[in-house]
Amino acid sequence: MTLTDETTAFDAADAPEGSAAAFIAHGAEILPDLVALRRRLHAEPELGLDLPATQQKVLEALEGLGLEITLGERLTSITAVLRGGRPGPTVLLRGDMDALPVAEKAELDYAATNGNMHACGHDLHTAGLVGAAKLLAARREELAGNVLFMFQPGEEGFGGAKIMLEEGLLEASGEKPIAAFAIHVAPGPRGVFVSRPGTIAAGSNQLRITVHGRGGHGSQPHQTIDPVPVAAELVLALQTFVTRRFDAFDPVILSVTKLDAGDAVNVIPETASLAATVRTLSAASLERLQRELPTLVNGIAGAHGCTAELEFVVQYPVTVNDAASTEGALAELRAQFGEQRVVEMPTPMMGSEDFSFVLDEVPGTFVALTTSPVGTDLSTVEWNHSPRVVFDDGVLGDQAAALAQLAWATLESAG
Repeated sequence: MTLTDETTAFDAADAPEGSAAAFIAHGAEILPDLVALRRRLHAEPELGLDLPATQQKVLEALEGLGLEITLGERLTSITAVLRGGRPGPTVLLRGDMDALPVAEKAELDYAATNGNMHACGHDLHTAGLVGAAKLLAARREELAGNVLFMFQPGEEGFGGAKIMLEEGLLEASGEKPIAAFAIHVAPGPRGVFVSRPGTIAAGSNQLRITVHGRGGHGSQPHQTIDPVPVAAELVLALQTFVTRRFDAFDPVILSVTKLDAGDAVNVIPETASLAATVRTLSAASLERLQRELPTLVNGIAGAHGCTAELEFVVQYPVTVNDAASTEGALAELRAQFGEQRVVEMPTPMMGSEDFSFVLDEVPGTFVALTTSPVGTDLSTVEWNHSPRVVFDDGVLGDQAAALAQLAWATLESAG
């Protein structure tokens, strides 16, 4: 099967039994509540690490579930522990809560109007995790261990997961989790789960370069040391650098996304600057970038009589799914939803995820769930971070059921 197939349900012959069936049925029952929560979150998106209205909506949704709740200090996170009625270890489930500074253009009754937007689907992640908490809390007495629910601000470039780890996330239940799972929505045929063992998402880094020259009148470039053509040469040299120094099977993507120089048309400026996003799939390529980029940049600047300052900021590490955990997760999802609703991704994606910080500490699995509305033309579909992207929140019952079953099955297996 490919991700261009329309898939909305599984064959009755593949229907699951036991906990998986119970979670799907209960997920369908609570779907209206999850959709209502998601749409409230969608209509009032908040940015970064400080999400007070979002935090309050989630706390209200978790009331009465008997969870041990801890709030973040440096960010408006929620850490909630569900203690099962049977002894066992802890499993972590994560949902991120922050939005993007994107003015929404999707034509929805509940579209945001404050200049921000849940353009990456974090509103579904949050509502789906609330749903998982409800499903598991309803079967607390049978649960063989604890489930740690991680409601995280600041995924979009703020490193919220790292801050939650620093504030003691992994110790919240009294012991380090044995596994961690997260589901992230994406465009594609409605209701398909996608993952892979090993590297699934790239590391994210930022490169900033400032070229220093000597300014002067635009009519007398020979009296100056013009930094602008040096910056232009660097743009081209950086593209060549990543395509000629790195193995095509361990790719590096470097995209220059900002150029800045001068204020007046008739003035050659003192400085020119550029910034780029850099994506890597291995520690080796990251180390080589950090080691070799200064030689390239300083050499080109020096050849033109300029100097250069370079800043390379490592943001998020590579997201690596634990092989054993992921094979088990894919098997559970196939048993729960049917073979045709589970796809193993052939190659990693070059987007990045700060769930990588969690997976650096705990073996686990990051899963995509495709959620375009039925009837969407998948050849022209809008993608995450687009002001027009639309996610079908009718998947929330299954999303909650999948998270609940991954936690349940992991604890049962450990027991």
